[in-house]
Amino acid sequence: GQKPTKLLARNHGPVHSQTATMAGVGPPQAAIPSAPGAPSSRCLPRVILPPPPSAPDLLCANAPEKKLYWDRSHYDSPDSQLRALAHTSTVYVGNLAFSTRTPHLRSLFSSVGPVRAIHMGLDRYRKTPCGFAFVEFEERVDALRAVADLTGAKLDGRPIRVELDAGFKPGRQYGRGTSGGQVRDDRRATVDPARRKLGEG
Repeated sequence: GQKPTKLLARNHGPVHSQTATMAGVGPPQAAIPSAPGAPSSRCLPRVILPPPPSAPDLLCANAPEKKLYWDRSHYDSPDSQLRALAHTSTVYVGNLAFSTRTPHLRSLFSSVGPVRAIHMGLDRYRKTPCGFAFVEFEERVDALRAVADLTGAKLDGRPIRVELDAGFKPGRQYGRGTSGGQVRDDRRATVDPARRKLGEG
């Protein structure tokens, strides 16, 4: 039935008060020495990152052999197409599965920047997706970033190809192969299950 007595530290009041005082105003702790052989924080080497890729680099314009697909049906000369490329905010997306749709593309490319419009490539006769698309960004810098960051990314299980494009024009969404799709599929020697038309094989 006796009340517990309050334990006092010698000449400093209750123990808990002494502990708080020591924790708050005690002498600073010595710095923990680094492991032997570890570089000092004052001697760490500076890491210099390379500059972001420029438009000529992304277009391979500095390469010894320049290759440009000239879209004769929509540009009267290669020079006019190059002038359009210098200001475009559109990318061409290739090697898509025939099952890929606009929402799939928007989900991926919106991770780079605001997307203005998406134009799916269509079979000229069947009007069904045939493996390519045009993605228009609000800003050119996002188109350049998409080329740098998304080329080789997988979409619906396929590594995609992303290239800067001179700009979408009505009619460019249709395949130009003899079968109505892309020329590359007409020339393909092997069957690509992800790029097979509905009803084939």
